[in-house]
Amino acid sequence: MQRDHREQLSLSWQANADAWTAAVRERRIESRHLVTDAAIVQAILALAPTRVLDLGCGEGWLCRGLAEHGIEAVGVDASAPLIAVARQAGCPRAQYRVCGYAELESQAAQLGCFDLLVCNFALLEDPLAPTLSALHGLLAAGGHLLVQTLHPWRACNDASYRDGWRVESFAGFGEGFAEPMPWFFRTLESWLALFTETGWRLQWLQEPLHPESEQPVSLLMLLSSERN
Repeated sequence: MQRDHREQLSLSWQANADAWTAAVRERRIESRHLVTDAAIVQAILALAPTRVLDLGCGEGWLCRGLAEHGIEAVGVDASAPLIAVARQAGCPRAQYRVCGYAELESQAAQLGCFDLLVCNFALLEDPLAPTLSALHGLLAAGGHLLVQTLHPWRACNDASYRDGWRVESFAGFGEGFAEPMPWFFRTLESWLALFTETGWRLQWLQEPLHPESEQPVSLLMLLSSERN
């Protein structure tokens, strides 16, 4: 069953590439343009990295934004259609590569090492332990992993507060979404246990708030490697 969910997750990003690109570039997703986009950019700039790897980069907005600040940004994504539109945006300082999580370890030599690894609403599958373990090999000495994800206390909606697969229908994101997206919900306890299990130490945790409701929109976590 897990394999079926992961396959459907991958297929959804192939089928929805154009719709997702439009939703991001036309700023249709309120939480992003009001809160989470700025939250991840500000956190990255505060760390002053030289070289950043954006895992699950999508259509490349974050890499382009970092390049404008003089940061060498490399984006990887398993969706070839999304990498294609990222490249078409034409940003010389941003580089993109089709690469799924399972390929990170084998492509480590080509990718090189990074001061900062960023997972911005990208860790959506299960199991994640192999991916998080592989990331240590991409991190330069003294580097960090920065993760932004849906805030577990808000993302569970009316469902039980337990780990498990959920479905994103993309309602409210505009037209063109052809396939729903399975994604794996984790509680805060589960996130922290997963990081400990895979050799990551939490440095700080932030909870960016919606400016009107003053409710947490996302969970932003900075981690250091215990293996480097």
